Amino acid sequence: MDSRVGIAEEGGPYHPLGDGDTIAFDSDDVRLKQLGYKQELSRRLSAIANFSVTFSIISVLTGLTTTYSTGLTYGGPLTMVYGWPIVGMLTLIVGLSMAEICSAFPTSGGLYFWSAKLCGSEWGPFASWITGWFNIVGQWAVTTSIDFSLAQLIQVIILLSTGGKTGGGYEASKYVVIGFHGGILLLHAIINSLSISWLSLFGQLAAAWNLVGVFVLMILIPCVATERASAKFVFTHFNTDNGEGINNKLYIFVLGLLMSQYTLTGYDASAHMTEETKSADKNGPRGIISSIGISVIVGWGYILGITFAVTNIPFLLDTNNDAGGYAIAEIFYLAFKSRYGNGVGGIICLGVVAVAIFFCGMSSVTSNSRMAYAFSRDGAMPFSSVWHKVNNQEIPINAVWLSAFISFCMALTSLGSLVAFQAMVSIATIGLYIAYALPIFFRVTLARKSFIPGPFNLGRYGIFVGWVSVLWVATISILFSLPVAYPITNETLNYTPVAVGCLLFLIISSWIFGARHWFRGPITNISA
Repeated sequence: MDSRVGIAEEGGPYHPLGDGDTIAFDSDDVRLKQLGYKQELSRRLSAIANFSVTFSIISVLTGLTTTYSTGLTYGGPLTMVYGWPIVGMLTLIVGLSMAEICSAFPTSGGLYFWSAKLCGSEWGPFASWITGWFNIVGQWAVTTSIDFSLAQLIQVIILLSTGGKTGGGYEASKYVVIGFHGGILLLHAIINSLSISWLSLFGQLAAAWNLVGVFVLMILIPCVATERASAKFVFTHFNTDNGEGINNKLYIFVLGLLMSQYTLTGYDASAHMTEETKSADKNGPRGIISSIGISVIVGWGYILGITFAVTNIPFLLDTNNDAGGYAIAEIFYLAFKSRYGNGVGGIICLGVVAVAIFFCGMSSVTSNSRMAYAFSRDGAMPFSSVWHKVNNQEIPINAVWLSAFISFCMALTSLGSLVAFQAMVSIATIGLYIAYALPIFFRVTLARKSFIPGPFNLGRYGIFVGWVSVLWVATISILFSLPVAYPITNETLNYTPVAVGCLLFLIISSWIFGARHWFRGPITNISA
């Protein structure tokens, strides 16, 4: 029999969680019961382990490597070097607002649970529904994008290993790439079916790999390169030769920010892992803030290091170069080829990045599955009773495989049209940030006076920081919807607002014509 017996209460008076492992474990369970849930997942993650999962999802090696061409195209060095810390600081502000709410409500549901509690019983179910669906679809799109970018990088590595584009190297077809993508997702699903102890180990290994990898590459590549850019070029050169018909410098700079904002996503993972984290009301917020802060610092170093090896932007972006226009791959390849006569070292460096992307996708599936588990636990998903099941290792096994399967299905759009695929994955950033902003907006409006903070809080600055966060998300939602090329045609149109608009239409329609009659927001699973 289904043990869900009623609507969870508003959260009850805050119960502080302890610091010692035993005390923390018990008080974590008490707080979770206050929020309406019994402990079903294995609570074994430390603060470091929670941070590691989120840091691996943000993964500057993944985001910056796969979008570096965008940065070079729209503004080049100046946009990347100065745009990154600007976006990083504003992202940290969003993270601070999320961390404050996470501390008050440490559950795997995260964002949609926060929205429900902050809006109260009247608007809570609708707020929970819209936040939850933006969050989970955005997460699935993130996993799709990460693993597809790894499949593309593997294709580039094979191309360079077989002679490069100019040397008749092997260029994989779109069917081979989608095969790579499916294989990667299969491995990620298998790994995520292991116990939380193994996932913790892999997560910490992933964080170490990302951290060490960034420092190795940011030092190695410019040192190996025989031709290096001057400091003046790195810190002042603004590239207006984008080949996209855009000449306005402010517009170009704004579009260049997309590289940074795409990279700095996924930090809600720390919230989704709180039911498996000790001292969740402290370590969940720490995971959010530390993962963003450290990513901003090491990411800026990575941008600087790689950009010092850039000397000819048009050539790096030329689809006829050895890497087929994959800018960072060409940078790595040329650096070693110019010094040693072959690009083997550059290919090995790309392998380091590929492993980082693999870990990133692995952690993303972990976060996806916890969100799907929590959302289905509250009855929001079709066949919810299936997806919130946990196995004897206390892993939401069905949610793991569901997340991998949906991410694969989303990637299938690439076989029909890359434009359709790009529209699909554009939800990754906008969908997630809308989900981030909604509970923050409710915190600074409807719950302005009623919000009871946890041990991590922003005090009197909470409202101000919250409004800055909401305004920044509104700003980037517009930025991601701007045309990226002129003249506008079917091929150059930015379909992001279309994709997000369709998702919003489906979410609201499903609420009006069905969910409003039965979905009541977070539901307790504690038997009476």
